[in-house]
Amino acid sequence: MIGETVARARRTFRALRYRNYRLFFVGQGLSLIGTWAQQVAMSWLTWRLTESPLLLGVVAFSANVGMLVLGTFAGVVVDRVDRRRALLVTQSLLMAQAVTLAALAFAGVVTVAHLIALALFLSIVQAFDVVLRQSSYVHFVEDRADLPNAIALNSMMVNGARVVGPALAGLVLAVTSEAVCFAINAVSFLAVLVALLRMRWPVQPRAAAGASLWASFTEGARYALGFAPARALLGLVALMSFTITPYSSLMPIYAKVHFAGGPQTLGLLLSAAGSGALLAMVWLADRGTVRGLGRVIAFAALACGGALAAFSHLDLFPLALALMVPVGGGMTLAAASSNTILQTIVDDRLRGRVAGFYTLAFLGVAPLGHVAAGAVADAIGVRNTFLLNGIACMVGGLVFLRVLRRLAVDIRPIYRRLGILPDE
Repeated sequence: MIGETVARARRTFRALRYRNYRLFFVGQGLSLIGTWAQQVAMSWLTWRLTESPLLLGVVAFSANVGMLVLGTFAGVVVDRVDRRRALLVTQSLLMAQAVTLAALAFAGVVTVAHLIALALFLSIVQAFDVVLRQSSYVHFVEDRADLPNAIALNSMMVNGARVVGPALAGLVLAVTSEAVCFAINAVSFLAVLVALLRMRWPVQPRAAAGASLWASFTEGARYALGFAPARALLGLVALMSFTITPYSSLMPIYAKVHFAGGPQTLGLLLSAAGSGALLAMVWLADRGTVRGLGRVIAFAALACGGALAAFSHLDLFPLALALMVPVGGGMTLAAASSNTILQTIVDDRLRGRVAGFYTLAFLGVAPLGHVAAGAVADAIGVRNTFLLNGIACMVGGLVFLRVLRRLAVDIRPIYRRLGILPDE
């Protein structure tokens, strides 16, 4: 029994046997705890200053709009630069943003205008940083067969931070202030900077010198939008990002108004979603293959949308917490599984550009969802907004499930070439 448990653990965490990936996993994991703590503190501070659902959406929009505007361009740039040096630059800029935010909050002069401006700066830098990280997994593991596991473990690490970060923020906000959360985030960037400096990266292939930025972009766009499986995966991820992601920016309303709570209530709700995401990623990491992930994605979308719709009009807090688990788990499972398929089948020379389109779908569409949800919530209430968004997500999952068999025909030859499926 013990031997089976050890063997399963080795299979689940097999990408950690690579030194580069271990360094990245630990450094980025610590940094992301600070990032989630800052995100919760920014939402809480915005609501405390304004009590406006629309401004909650505006701040969330500003924190993500860079992904929408620059995500695909970032993919073109990433295929042309030294990724390690670029990551050092982006992480240093993100730390500077957190330091500035902490300084303003400690001085007691922070305003909503400051939050919007610093959130906008954050989103511009993250547009490049996220694409850099998404396209670098192949450099963290020596055996490409372990790439799906590396991606799944990365999502596990992100969502582990989603559990710890909001819970930490809730405790800190209850006893001190938002400024401490911002300071914690600033210090946390030291971990990932040290990890990047200690990593040994191989020589990277670069884009051909004669290829223009536009030619590189259109080549990536033709693949991402012209290949039916990639188009369907990106489309569903974009729909889920638009409909499901806004729960995080509007959750302070549920915490304070509908559940009569404070920052600890907010932290518990967001941590419940993070727990679901973490459990989903443990399950995904334990899988030994990308085969069958299409149906997983479809059913994850259905579960996620159904749980959000059910959550929307609940007044019983324990049941609401329980429903946030499949909301977070379904969203993350669908997105991470889609990214796993894309990063498995794409050619190395297109990796950054495809990562850019994935970032656009997963994170770039989110700001539109935040603003739309904030405006709709102002008009018909946050509960009806969550209900409509959950139903829309379920419809998307049903459509994806219906076309899945046709998509499998297109993707099967690639799986055979990679050795994932046996030759007939």
